[in-house]
Amino acid sequence: MDVQVYRVPMQRLIQGNGMIKESGHGVAIVGMGIVCSIGDNVFEFKESLKKGVSGITRLADRKGPKLSVDIGAEIKEFSFLDRLYRYSDLPETLLQKARHCAQRSPFSIQTSVLSALEAWQDSGMFARENDPERLGVIVAGESTTQNYRYGLHAGFETDPEYLSPRYALQFLDTHQVGVLSEILTIKGEGFVVGGASASGNVGIIKAVQLIQAGIVDTCLVTGVVADLSPIELQGFVNVGAMARGNEFQTPDQTSRPFDDQHTGFVFGQASACVILQSCDVATERKATVRSTILGAAMNLDAVSTTAPSASGEARAMSEALRRGGVCASDVDYLNAHGSSSPLGDATEVEAIKQVFGDHVSKLRVNSTKGLTGHCLYSAGVVELIASVLQMEGEFIHPNKNLENPIDHKLRFSGATTSEKVRIAFAMSNSFGFGGINSSIVFQNTC
Repeated sequence: MDVQVYRVPMQRLIQGNGMIKESGHGVAIVGMGIVCSIGDNVFEFKESLKKGVSGITRLADRKGPKLSVDIGAEIKEFSFLDRLYRYSDLPETLLQKARHCAQRSPFSIQTSVLSALEAWQDSGMFARENDPERLGVIVAGESTTQNYRYGLHAGFETDPEYLSPRYALQFLDTHQVGVLSEILTIKGEGFVVGGASASGNVGIIKAVQLIQAGIVDTCLVTGVVADLSPIELQGFVNVGAMARGNEFQTPDQTSRPFDDQHTGFVFGQASACVILQSCDVATERKATVRSTILGAAMNLDAVSTTAPSASGEARAMSEALRRGGVCASDVDYLNAHGSSSPLGDATEVEAIKQVFGDHVSKLRVNSTKGLTGHCLYSAGVVELIASVLQMEGEFIHPNKNLENPIDHKLRFSGATTSEKVRIAFAMSNSFGFGGINSSIVFQNTC
């Protein structure tokens, strides 16, 4: 297949004074933070990726009836206050504000605050004077308080007055926006986006668009932890999407992206945050740029089911390349959606072949979900961070449990060890139920 090199015209952006200016399309990644099953922070996460560490174990202390699934990649031994004060470089006033806003909040908000603080620290934003009206925040995830609400139900049935007044705010997904904006003094645009399993990528794409449109200079994107209740866990099993975990000897063998024994995705937990900034502003402020997003795209399949579409996925990848002005043959690495679903994996392989043609024999492919499970709302942000870390460290993490690939034309990374690889251009895919397709293309310099 002949691969076309796309060139993207300079964009015309409207400034606050109504004037038009010409600008490039790149958006810099200047900060990253994560709390997940294989790392309490970005450094630990990177080391786990290198070693191929899996966070998938038996689910611990789950309330409710016995379910058809009892495995997942949970965040364990969690203490908000213990983790909060690890950010000793941040101003004490900022940490006190975080404690005030989140100490009594649900788990999903506390993890968002922690990943956001790490990204804020990483970006050095706390050490600079910021115009709060030029800062934005996007929360990626929907129905993020499911397990919190489930846990309150028994007490509410006994005595409705038991319900805390805070609940009126805390069950709303927009409460995440309020908490993060208050802690970090963000007064530009802020909102919640949902895209099922593609929510993280959708949040990143919307942030890129805000920056490209000149609405904000800097935007924080937080992928919210999936704190599923027993109802949602069983629901995924009943629809045929989630692996039960009893097919293999140990839980960590269950997530098998692109392996012929894959049986469905494994539930994972992570809160992940990236801070995106206009390249012009990043250069002016001498920010450390960890990577640059060149192109990003999303589309719909016009369906309401769980069935994926190779043509829709291929359109998203091709459009992200076109918008980024990148030739498909220049992409060194693809962090695939790779959920370990038989239909989903096969469909993505077909789409990758459509887009990359003969280059698939050179394109290195892996799926972070083999290690972290499927982190649902935050998956896109988790996997963008994983991709940037692999770029920086010049390695490709293993495709854990990939023993018999479903396709031998693609260049999948090995099942047990990392590879030493120099990555110049990379792509990250996320696809969601309801035909939501998304892809992001990025490189390692601004």
